[in-house]
Amino acid sequence: MHVGLNLVYLVPGETGGMEVYARELIPRLAAIDGLEITAFVNREAAGGEHGPWHDVAHETVPVNARNRFEWVRGEQQHLPGMAARAGCDIVHSLASTAPLRGPFVRVTTIHDLNYKMVPDAHFGVLKLGMGVLVPAAARRSRRIIVDAQSTAFDVERHLKIAREKIDVVPLGVGQEPAGVPTAESELRAKLELGDRPILLTVSAKRPHKNLLRLLDAHARIDPAERPMLVLPGYSTPHEQELIARAAALGSSEHVRFPNWIDQADLEGLYVAATAFVFPSLYEGFGFPVLEAMRRGVPVACSDRSTLPEVAGDAALLFDPEDDAAIHTALVRLLTENRLRQRLSAAGPEQAARFNWDATAAATAAVYERALRG
Repeated sequence: MHVGLNLVYLVPGETGGMEVYARELIPRLAAIDGLEITAFVNREAAGGEHGPWHDVAHETVPVNARNRFEWVRGEQQHLPGMAARAGCDIVHSLASTAPLRGPFVRVTTIHDLNYKMVPDAHFGVLKLGMGVLVPAAARRSRRIIVDAQSTAFDVERHLKIAREKIDVVPLGVGQEPAGVPTAESELRAKLELGDRPILLTVSAKRPHKNLLRLLDAHARIDPAERPMLVLPGYSTPHEQELIARAAALGSSEHVRFPNWIDQADLEGLYVAATAFVFPSLYEGFGFPVLEAMRRGVPVACSDRSTLPEVAGDAALLFDPEDDAAIHTALVRLLTENRLRQRLSAAGPEQAARFNWDATAAATAAVYERALRG
């Protein structure tokens, strides 16, 4: 079976969880007997530093995918002919959109319906484009892969796709923390964290991540007991609203908004954190929750969308639209030693259930079903 992987979307270092998905899946699929893999990559991925797509047969789609129009043009204009000439039986698109023509079977992974469920997650032309291309890809694909049962429900309900056409294939998570963590003393000095407990969230600074309510809940904690809330993540227009809210609440001295931080500093934050909190309103999977769990950091997270599936019994769940509920969860994590110990022990066990080898094997089984029709 010859499978073409549609990676036209993937700009290394800029594509978040969908890049992790591709990097972890490619070598494992390539190791499966009977699978021939060809990766179709954009110019950025082809010319950048080494990636796993360089270790398999690969062809360069002649577009620069940082430009969204180019991404779509590469996927819809160039990819169909390239995949046909390569002799692909299947084209698996890993990022929710897919070529709508071509003589091959289509399999598409739809990670979420952010564009529909949380419209402020995307802006302008991208939002409009996703609203057209994702439903079209779902209709034209023979099989659809989703990361969680709740996403399968969303695709069935909102895109009117038959449930028997949808395969739930959970993602994996790494088993060992990456790199040597920055020493806590160095990190506290660098980020001006003082000696207060650290409450960590790793999240894109976008409205649906619900960080405004997290700031409100954090500010309810008595200033004498209030932890340092650290929110690393790349800058977005929403960040200024977050900074303004912290100022209005009078909690700015206890909140830090570092933008990009290197892996060593991130690992250091996980080590130093008393707890991890993730109040998102909608997720396609929930990598950040599992990344904290596998490091043994006690977790509190939203009870919405995929997060209860991912967290299981290893996190303290709360209603993300209730400031008081978020506040209560934070206080419990900060003050209840037995709760922290239980969650710290349960987290690595829960994270270990999500394995990339199993993801790849289940994906290959989807290819078999797709070819059988």
